[in-house]
Amino acid sequence: MVLAAGRRYPHLRFVRAAGEELDLGETYDVVVLSDLVPYVHDLVGLLDRVRAHSGPDTRVIINSYSRAWRPLIRAAEIVGAKPRKPIRNWVAAPDIRNLLDITGFETITETRRIMFPKHVPGMSILANGVLANIWPLNHLCVTWWVIARPKPEPREASVSVVVPCRNERGNIRPLVGRVPPVGNSTEVVFVEGGSRDGTREEIQAVVAEPHEIVTRFVPQSGSGKGNAVRDGFAAADNGVLMILDGDLSVRPEELPGFYRVWANGTADFVNGSRLVYDVEPGAMRFANMVANKVFSLLLKAIMGQQVKDTLCGTKVLDRRSYERISAGRSYFGEFDPFGDFDLLLGAARLNLKIVDYPIRYQPRTYGETNISRWRHGLLLLRMTLFAFWKFRVEVMRVGRRRRALEDNQASEREEWHKEAEHTFEASQSSSQGGGDELTPREAA
Repeated sequence: MVLAAGRRYPHLRFVRAAGEELDLGETYDVVVLSDLVPYVHDLVGLLDRVRAHSGPDTRVIINSYSRAWRPLIRAAEIVGAKPRKPIRNWVAAPDIRNLLDITGFETITETRRIMFPKHVPGMSILANGVLANIWPLNHLCVTWWVIARPKPEPREASVSVVVPCRNERGNIRPLVGRVPPVGNSTEVVFVEGGSRDGTREEIQAVVAEPHEIVTRFVPQSGSGKGNAVRDGFAAADNGVLMILDGDLSVRPEELPGFYRVWANGTADFVNGSRLVYDVEPGAMRFANMVANKVFSLLLKAIMGQQVKDTLCGTKVLDRRSYERISAGRSYFGEFDPFGDFDLLLGAARLNLKIVDYPIRYQPRTYGETNISRWRHGLLLLRMTLFAFWKFRVEVMRVGRRRRALEDNQASEREEWHKEAEHTFEASQSSSQGGGDELTPREAA
């Protein structure tokens, strides 16, 4: 099959080798070990070789069967409903997490997928797209999936603090005085649009004065906090991007802690959490707190990562990660007026490591909130349901469409199998042992 694949896709590189001995001399963005771990003799050796082919941003995707399905899979093989395979290991997800840890990797997410492995119109989508994502039904799934990254190294960078603000005139000067130096160097980028209290004029006056850190002003191109953040990130000069709301509900003095979590490699994306410490009186209404907790539970189920407070405005990530999120923004659309879900969902889709950083939430001392609780709450609920569809359900529909396409190409596949058998027989005299790279010319 590998020989025939080389002939069919001459622009790709195919190598036949034991995974424990693989040495290709380069690193890869993604390494997929799909249904492989049950058949490997030395799992530590395999993961050691994967680590040797991994760079700092590599993601390793591993999936295999649940032990709970072992009797059913064996029965399916006996009756001929499934091809027999020489399974050596029934490895559970916790086993893989341990193996990844001892070979230099860190687990990002662990999920269960596929409750109903046979395609039945309607039933497959309901079971695999909806029920398979609900606890405790997800423990009935056939497969588990683990995504990991190499354990990170410490790093340093300069920092841009983006401050979206509307009607925050009284907070501008105190904010500049309270932002501490962070990273190699620090700049504060104010983004303003639509203020009626003289916020823009105050920013311009403050920026014109000398300060220990660089201060800049960017006029907002549109409306909404999400748009202001994107304008600020586009104008920022430094490698690490921070968001600090102009209402000073999150203390600027917290920013070095956020930076430390990013700099020591603990996270690719640092998300502020207001729900660890007690909330100061008047800082958050009861309905807002309940909504935050509900959205947190929903987003955790969707993304597979712990995010305790989805709507905290303070977030930190590096420029490269943000540019990757921005490049894929069309996947979810641009209907998030705040930008929180836009960044979190984009980071989760890229399998960035997301970590919460606890902060003490302060009540406003100037101005009023720009958020409409009920109108914006309903919008966020709509976005959450849409994210569930994109992350959990639509991928199953794509699989269904792919299966339909494969059914239409049955005759072509049969011809390919015959070609593979013929090529393999013809190559027996010239292809010896494992570990040889099979180029299209050799396959021919």
